[in-house]
Amino acid sequence: MDKYQQSQKNKLFKTPPHDPYCLPRVEGSAVCPQCDAVYQAGNWTWNRPENAVVHDAQTVTCPACRRIADNMLAGTLMLSGGFLQKHHDEIIHLIENTEKTEMAEHALERIMRVTEVADDLMVTTTGIHLANRLAHALEGAFKGKAQYRYGDSQYGVNVTWARNE
Repeated sequence: MDKYQQSQKNKLFKTPPHDPYCLPRVEGSAVCPQCDAVYQAGNWTWNRPENAVVHDAQTVTCPACRRIADNMLAGTLMLSGGFLQKHHDEIIHLIENTEKTEMAEHALERIMRVTEVADDLMVTTTGIHLANRLAHALEGAFKGKAQYRYGDSQYGVNVTWARNE
């Protein structure tokens, strides 16, 4: 055993948190009865592939619909600052358009709720990638500063975005 192997042997590696809403592999194809997303070849999508046998497909609730029903968010985006108050409608439109773009590609990335909390705005999502993408879109369009905190023991992300003006 060389020095590198010996040094790595003594380190504890943290395993990434597991998403409890990630389904085990479904045999064949499946259709979500609530949103009509299609599970085919290991992916949930909105497009039914040409070769998908829909009449033999199972009905399986997709992870995003299960999260919404259980009210178990995966991502939280908290927006604050004076800029938010002055440009509230523009920011809401950016959030909605970013969600549409992301949902077209990824069926499991959805906004659960947009809530006003005092002078702040809280957006909850069914996936960590949408919360991340929303923060990047806000930084790109309106500048500001975003901070990302991923869960150590739980699958999720908390993002804060702020711009004072």
